[in-house]
This record gives sequence, structure tokens and C-alpha cells, in this order.
Amino acid sequence: MRLQPLPALADNYIWRLDDEGGATLLVDPGEAAPVLAALDRAPAAILLTHHHPDHIGGVPELLARWPGTPVIAPADERIPHATHRVGDGERFLAGPWTFDAIWVPGHTRTHLAFHGHGILFSGDTLFSLGCGRLFEGTPAQMLASLDRLAALPGDTLVCCGHEYTDANARFARAVDPDNPALARRSEDVQAMRARGQPTLPTRLDDELACNPFLRIDAPAVRAAVARQAGLDADAPRDRCFGALRAWKDGFRA
Repeated sequence: MRLQPLPALADNYIWRLDDEGGATLLVDPGEAAPVLAALDRAPAAILLTHHHPDHIGGVPELLARWPGTPVIAPADERIPHATHRVGDGERFLAGPWTFDAIWVPGHTRTHLAFHGHGILFSGDTLFSLGCGRLFEGTPAQMLASLDRLAALPGDTLVCCGHEYTDANARFARAVDPDNPALARRSEDVQAMRARGQPTLPTRLDDELACNPFLRIDAPAVRAAVARQAGLDADAPRDRCFGALRAWKDGFRA
């Protein structure tokens, strides 16, 4: 298999997965032009993680070019292009690939992630060194969603929807400055971006070692959040997580 992020819009990635037989899967095509420039045949299927326009905006033009392409998405009326709706825990076929749908609300109320073949398409729930903003969900919901993703195998390749890693690294270093794995990851990210390379996909075990939103139980992260937000050291996990997310929302570096 070949896995490729196609840059789109300002900082989105459309994910392209190809198999040896020539089938192609697309994930979250926020615009059509990068796909049409890269692909000369109909995709086997399109996966959509959530309803935001920067993740679904290219679908109508792609369907006009390749009518009948299966479009697999959450049950959400804000995604009008879906031909197949899937729910939490549902295993489904997308062309020659099999994926499991994982319900991960927080960024939006109906967000799904897709896991299969050692790959996680996490949309805007889990980012490299970060997580999505809470537009429609609560801290408790997002924390539970991230806990579910954190339980996947460590060698899972995380394919998220945006190139946010460098900015996320600056925040992560502010939260967890003495983390040597994070320091190495941050240096690697800066080098990749300087070369114009994507920082994705990333491995889940690297995220578990470096991403503060997956390390809410780490003493260093909890201490930093407690200092920043004035929380007790033994504050509930979801309250600590909400304070961490609020810190990130206002962070400038």
C-alpha cells in the first residue's frame, strides 16, 4: 500500500491510499483540485470524518467527475453527499480495504475516526502533538474520544486532517519542557518543515510519548496545567483536560 497526504486549502491534508491493484481511497477531500491533479481514475471510495467544509467541500465536484463513487460518512444531515452511513463500532468495506468506525465526538458531535490496516484516519480529533478544538463537544467527550484512540496499537500510523505539528510542538514544549522525546520530536518537525516535507503520518506510540493531550495523567502535564489554571493537583481528568485545551486555545508563541 502507498499512503500519501495531498496538501489542500491553507493547511489541510486529503489522504490518499493506494493498493497494488490500482485502487485508490480518499479521505476528507476538502477541495477537488488537488485530487483531480493527482488522480486520473475514479477512487474506490471516499471517507469523510466530519461535516466541516474544509473536509467535505470537494466532494460534489469529485462526484460530478466520477458519478457513483461510494461516499462513507457519519450519520449527520450536514453531510448531504454520503451514500453510506456508518456508526460506532461498525466494520465496513471501502473498496478493497476494511475499516472500523470509531465514534470520537468532541470537535463535532458526530465525528468518526477510521482504523484499519495499521492506519488511523483521525480527522480533527487527534493531531500530531495536539487535538481538535471543542466546537460542539465537551472536554469529557473529547478526553474519552482520545482515550479510545490511545488504546490502539502503538505502531498505528496517525493520519490527521491538518499540518499543525510545528505550532502544536511549540505549545507542547511550553506544557512539558523537560520531556526528551518531545524535544527530539520538535527538532525533527522543524527540520521536516524546513525541507518542505509533511510531518505526517506520525506513529501513535510517538504521540503517547509526546502529545500533552494524550498525557493528561502524566505528573509533569498535570502540574503544568494546575499552575496555569489554578487547579488542585488532584482535579478530575476532564477538568484538567478542559483547562489544557483552553490554554492551547489562547496560546501564542
